[in-house]
Amino acid sequence: MIRKERKKGPVWEHFNSGNKNDDSHPHVQCKYCSKAFQRAVPERMQTHLDKKCPKAPINSKSQSVQKNATSIYIIDHIGHTNEEMLRKKKPVWENFNVIGKYDDSHPHVQCKYCYKEFKRAVPQRMQVHIENCLEASNNAKLQSKIQNTTSTIDNINDHMSEDEQKFLESLLAKALSSAEIPSSFVDNPLVIQFFKRLQPSFKLPNGEQIKMQMNDNSDQLRSLNNNNNTCNDENCYQLWIRDEKNANKGDNISINDFGNFYQNEIETENNETKAFELYKEAAEKGHINSISQLGYCYDYGIGTEKNETKAFEFYKMAAQKGHIKSIFNLGIYYQHGIGTERNEIKAFELYKEAAKRGHLDSIHNLGYCYQHGIGTEKDEIKALELYREAASKGHVNSIFNLGSCYENGIGTEKDIINAFELYKAAAEKEHIASMFNLGYCYQHGIGTEKNEIKAFELYKEAAEKGDPSSSHNLGCCYYYGIGIEKNVIKAFEFYNEAAKKGHIDSIYNIGTEKNEIKAFELYKVVAERGHINSIFKLGYCYDHGIGTEKNKTKAFEFYKMAANKGHVSSIFNLGIFYQQGIGTEKNEIKAFELYKEAAKKGTKKNEIKAFELYKEAANKGHINSIFCLGNCYGKGIGTEKNDTKAFEFYKMAAQKGHIKSIFNLGIYYQHGIGTEKNEIKAFELYKEAAEKGDPRSGRKRSS
Repeated sequence: MIRKERKKGPVWEHFNSGNKNDDSHPHVQCKYCSKAFQRAVPERMQTHLDKKCPKAPINSKSQSVQKNATSIYIIDHIGHTNEEMLRKKKPVWENFNVIGKYDDSHPHVQCKYCYKEFKRAVPQRMQVHIENCLEASNNAKLQSKIQNTTSTIDNINDHMSEDEQKFLESLLAKALSSAEIPSSFVDNPLVIQFFKRLQPSFKLPNGEQIKMQMNDNSDQLRSLNNNNNTCNDENCYQLWIRDEKNANKGDNISINDFGNFYQNEIETENNETKAFELYKEAAEKGHINSISQLGYCYDYGIGTEKNETKAFEFYKMAAQKGHIKSIFNLGIYYQHGIGTERNEIKAFELYKEAAKRGHLDSIHNLGYCYQHGIGTEKDEIKALELYREAASKGHVNSIFNLGSCYENGIGTEKDIINAFELYKAAAEKEHIASMFNLGYCYQHGIGTEKNEIKAFELYKEAAEKGDPSSSHNLGCCYYYGIGIEKNVIKAFEFYNEAAKKGHIDSIYNIGTEKNEIKAFELYKVVAERGHINSIFKLGYCYDHGIGTEKNKTKAFEFYKMAANKGHVSSIFNLGIFYQQGIGTEKNEIKAFELYKEAAKKGTKKNEIKAFELYKEAANKGHINSIFCLGNCYGKGIGTEKNDTKAFEFYKMAAQKGHIKSIFNLGIYYQHGIGTEKNEIKAFELYKEAAEKGDPRSGRKRSS
């Protein structure tokens, strides 16, 4: 019988054979180090190449050793890259002299401008120092601010959101579970380095966290649902089969999962009542997520009637067991007094507790509490720091609020360029309020070049997402032709859309349509919500009988209401009503004070109106109005400047004993304004005013 020749494996390619080819165990010699083997055994030959041959190339080694070598190369390469990155200093370093070793990542440094020393260099602290250094040049301060802005935006863009992080964690847990790989896999140093190399902003969870993910598919399902993703049909089916089996055995996690299946319509029809019952079953057995989910069901009326008191109780129960989202939700309930008495201090403490554990919504809300002094002392700098912390991790509301802080100088100096960039970053994440603010920035050239077309597009995008303020501004764009051709019909369509959602300015704008009864009713609705222009318009409607019967008493009341809120036209009209005794008793002194107040607040139109009213009252012998006419002519308020006429009116009022007019007449005589210079007359007038109690007459005054 002839023995069939054995097929030789890849290891033979790395050895020279000295015997006949048909010998199954010939004499062989390693091609790289010349090591001889009297009797060839493939396993022993491979061990030689893997462990003993110093010259063997990587392709000669077994697959497991090749993988290990590749991983070691990755680690070495990463280490080398990190060292290079450490040596690559940021621009802020240009403003400091390095006293220690330059290749030290935190050397001893000294400011080039004020010579302040830092034993341990920290770039963030160095940037703050340069921005506040009294000796540093403006260019250095500007560069530092730009660097800080850029790093903030880059940080935001580099970090993934909390939901993205959780979604990837859930996928990793599912992958390990389906492959029957233990959760400790992620604690392997090589795996950690590998993930850092792939995506630094993804934080690889440890084995314990992955184990929790594996045992809690409910979080996975919620994450999939929140991210508008659908799980693979086969995977969902497998989860359904597994959970059905475990749920029948009374496993709380699987019972909770089944609740998620029914709530989110996964592998079954939507049945919120069934979901609620399943959460309740698992909650009664102490399952924390199910307790929290019950609170959520009562909160939003899912599978049961909405009951905020019960929602509060279940959130509190889960929070006491350390459930982080319930701690946050409990904070909201205490802050706004939902299902319990309002307690802002308690809310602040709960946000603080969850924030310490890295919960981004809580970090944001904690910042909001510091900004507005909710449950704690107001601290805008602390608020800014918290917004920045959450924003750097991709929290979109914090990115928006950070932009608002820079725009309005809250906790920092005003920086409209930084504000614009932050609004832009949040708008790219489809944050509606940021789209609106970004549109406003483009419309008015705030932090960027003016671009009305972009403004229109952003308002349109946000309006399509349901934002009433953007619908209103879109109406304004059409009405005034901003970034689009003027179209009054379109304008009122968008005003109407915003008005339906309760937008006050849009309701007011609709009232400008030529339907007086409708306009009156709309002004009335909005006036009840405190809209000043609408309160004035309501007074005007009663004053002139627009959309309603004339009623001077009601007109007076509404003018007075708007005037108390500082509305200039209402102050004027109220002055007229007092002067002429319309809708109230006549009171010329009160009228004079109102005209004076309106003139101070005045636009050119108001000044002209004030001048006319002073003139009317002066013709009736009202002394203060005669004096005010002198002021108007003397300063060119509501009329052309005329020193001669000013002199005449001051003289007229002075003759009636008006102290201020006596004093002003003295100034005109002293300096020859509107009359011939007469210092003796001036002295007599100052003396007369002083005797009547004018405090200014006791000192020399120049014009």
